[in-house]
Amino acid sequence: MSRPLRLGVNIDHVATIRNARGGVFPDPVRAARLAEAAGADGITAHLREDRRHISDLDITRLVCDLALPLNLEMAATGEMLAIALRHKPHAACIVPEKREERTTEGGLDVIGNRAALEPVVGRLGDAGVRVSLFVEPVPAHLEAARAHGAPVDDLHTGAYCEAEGAAREAELARLVAAAAAAEDLGLECHAGHGLTYDTVGPVAAVGTVVELNIGHFLVGEAIFVGLEASIRRMRALMDEARGA
Repeated sequence: MSRPLRLGVNIDHVATIRNARGGVFPDPVRAARLAEAAGADGITAHLREDRRHISDLDITRLVCDLALPLNLEMAATGEMLAIALRHKPHAACIVPEKREERTTEGGLDVIGNRAALEPVVGRLGDAGVRVSLFVEPVPAHLEAARAHGAPVDDLHTGAYCEAEGAAREAELARLVAAAAAAEDLGLECHAGHGLTYDTVGPVAAVGTVVELNIGHFLVGEAIFVGLEASIRRMRALMDEARGA
């Protein structure tokens, strides 16, 4: 069954550009407002342990000033849990995090890290924060996510976006199967990581996926066409694919 498809815009790399020089420009909160005007349904921001892009002040301002729902990406650490419980964003997506990585490299080890994940999922859920776990498109990982008590899974689309030809088709088939498995398990299914204008359509067409979170490509494309225009085109491609 096909459901409406939401677009969450990740504004992390607006902050990356700001931090390259210091100061306050460009402002991630302004980017969030432009995203709303361009048709985004939510804003995603990843507060990393090393604060390489989004800052604590950014999160405070987004919670206070933003009309759209905020999805806080976070590692399952005591520090990040305390921050999330203090701000109580609409949603929190728990992701793996390594200090030396350039960007998130894959899904959580939801099977091996149950002892660390379950208390974080439970406390966030008790506080009214909707929790998702960023996972590989593997049915066993989805089953583990449900066992941890998370109501949402966020499928890692990186391998699909990086593959070509028959390999990409195989990765897409994995995503389709995982989205169907999530539906069977009663999980809400999101997806994202590395999606572009060229790769978004087949994922958007998966009727059981209800949200895509996209950031780096949109900020990069904004250098050439502006942020609102880059988001509007992505929104249109998503809607066209879902409609088809």
